[in-house]
Amino acid sequence: MGSDNWEDLTSNTRQNRRNKKKNRSRKPTLEEKEDTEFYEKQSEKFLQDLEPKSGRYSWMKEDRHKRMFRDIESKLQGVVGKGSYDWVDRRVFDQVFDRLTLMSLYKLMKTGVIDTLDFPIARGKEAHVFHATDLDGKVVAVKIFHTSNAVFKNLVQYIEGDRRFSGLKRRHRDLVDIWVRKEHSNLTRLSLWGLNVPKPLGLHKNVLVMEYLGDEESPSPKLREVKVDDPGPVYDELLEFLAVTWQKAKLAHGDFSPFNILWHDGGPTVIDVGQAVIETHPKAQEFLVRDVTRLVEWAEKQGLEVDLASAMYEVLNMNLDHVVKSEIIAEED
Repeated sequence: MGSDNWEDLTSNTRQNRRNKKKNRSRKPTLEEKEDTEFYEKQSEKFLQDLEPKSGRYSWMKEDRHKRMFRDIESKLQGVVGKGSYDWVDRRVFDQVFDRLTLMSLYKLMKTGVIDTLDFPIARGKEAHVFHATDLDGKVVAVKIFHTSNAVFKNLVQYIEGDRRFSGLKRRHRDLVDIWVRKEHSNLTRLSLWGLNVPKPLGLHKNVLVMEYLGDEESPSPKLREVKVDDPGPVYDELLEFLAVTWQKAKLAHGDFSPFNILWHDGGPTVIDVGQAVIETHPKAQEFLVRDVTRLVEWAEKQGLEVDLASAMYEVLNMNLDHVVKSEIIAEED
């Protein structure tokens, strides 16, 4: 496993601590000692309360894992509440933060991709999305895919037939990891063609880091949740999105609906592209027709006079000479 190995990461953490200890120029105050003792007791109590009968979290009682978790625990406190372990809402913890997920978060934190995980901003059957920050204090979104349910078994149809992910294994954990790599790959591909999707920033196992879409108070709303004053230009923009996705990026989104489009900075941004398939996929054309159908249905609800046949023709034949592929994903100014 190389640098992904849990023991290797633990060893690195111990070395970092030794270096910090060597460089420390003062002794801790009485208050700091009391704080340390308090948090250690809280940690011990938390570990003792974690499903002692099932043994699911018994790994956290091992010294090497316990030390590592303490190393990142302060960066996770805002996920649900404040203070040591108050962030752990048991339902969220049981569903999201298993051992492998904590290992992935540790890796991303130690490599500088993220600094803190703050609070949940969206949840679905396959994943939770969290507000987070990077080392520069910039807000990013962290999408954590669930590893403890069977939802992904229903999504095999979006992976089988995609030559980018050949050698598919049927184990649930492998399927989750492939799905995350697939979403990261699709985001990168669409971004290179200048399409409005969240920019991918990093991934590790079942954790995907990407651009945050929202303001300081909340994430951007879904298209279905907003009233669009002038839907015509929005329809045209989304129709071109599908055309560029198909003609240039050689993908079909597969689940194009107002539920998977955010209203950000006065316009639409498409999200949840994990199910997007390449044009050679056996069901690519079927998914494309479904995507265009859903866009037409949304437009009709907005009072626009559109029809499926014309929309399909545009997606397949739209002149896209003005669309140029970028060599790199542009950074924000």
